[in-house]
Amino acid sequence: FDVPDGFDAPGGMGSVGDVRQTMASPKTIALDAMGGDHGPEVVIPGAALSLERHPALSFIFFGDEARINAGLDRYGTLKAKSRVVHTSNVVAMHDKPSHALRRGKGSSMWLALEAVKSGEAHAAVSAGNTGALMAMAKLILRPIAGIERPALAALWPTVRSECIVLDVGANVGATARKLSELALMGAAMARAIFHIEKPTVGLLNVGVEDVKGVEEVREAHAWLKGSADLPFDYKGFVEGDQIGHGAADVIVVEGFAGNIALKTAEGTARQIGVYLKGAMASSLLTKIGALLARGGFRVLKAKMDPRRLNGGTFLGLKGIAVKSHGGTDAFGFASAVDLAYEMADSGLISRLTDDLGAFHHKIEQAAGKPEATSAERAS
Repeated sequence: FDVPDGFDAPGGMGSVGDVRQTMASPKTIALDAMGGDHGPEVVIPGAALSLERHPALSFIFFGDEARINAGLDRYGTLKAKSRVVHTSNVVAMHDKPSHALRRGKGSSMWLALEAVKSGEAHAAVSAGNTGALMAMAKLILRPIAGIERPALAALWPTVRSECIVLDVGANVGATARKLSELALMGAAMARAIFHIEKPTVGLLNVGVEDVKGVEEVREAHAWLKGSADLPFDYKGFVEGDQIGHGAADVIVVEGFAGNIALKTAEGTARQIGVYLKGAMASSLLTKIGALLARGGFRVLKAKMDPRRLNGGTFLGLKGIAVKSHGGTDAFGFASAVDLAYEMADSGLISRLTDDLGAFHHKIEQAAGKPEATSAERAS
């Protein structure tokens, strides 16, 4: 007898993979079919699975036409709702962002993002090189007015359900203003995918006391705590061990610490899985106990399955770009497509643009600067 498998699945947290209530709003998703470790062999069945959940979806596949069409031949319904754009140019997983920008024009990743910019697609999904995707997304989709660099947001499992953590690696270091912007971005995403009108937001820190933490974190805390008309409920400082308890719907952290927290959580989950699997197979008695508890193990396996939360999104851009884990399977890639659909269907970009515009207006007023014109805000 073997303890139910799945505890040693590859890591990666990100998008919602649960089957949610299907909405009727038609949306087109641009897919980088060549991204990730497996390319079309995972992207196509992942898109087919997401289409089952959201029949209003349609797709544009960018990449090797012969490989894509061969895969689509196995999924008649998906093929009928898909268009293929051929390119032989592919961004490699090991390419540096600067190299990808110089030589990536016309690649499957580039074309998927351009489809969002042109309005052909409502969102783009890629399992390719993270640094290259961020650099290209910033160049092609452009940041919302007042945002210098997008933030990478990930979904995090908690004992309550899920929360959003950002930034988890797009930027190293953050000013008080940037942390406040992250709070607004995360809250907008929470409204989009959790359907909570006023989500709760916490600021990750080394303690919950007001005097703890670096200056930038304390400054952001003071501003958020003192603002009465925020589009979210600010809960104050949150410590690392409180994330998994569901202390808030959104956890804000600068990218260096956020990425360490994410990787540590992934590694700890795998470590616990190895310990549990070893313990349940250590003797005949524990094997019998594991057999009797197999129903509970199935529930635990589902909750710990990283594919269910695969995919992160770059927030702060004028379009939606979702990054899937490069080594995921079809189930995991479908989760990333589901997230892209839900974000596009919610009108996330419009709401986020309004929230950030109001925030930057407050900053300008506090600094005694003239308010930006509507044309400047739209640029």
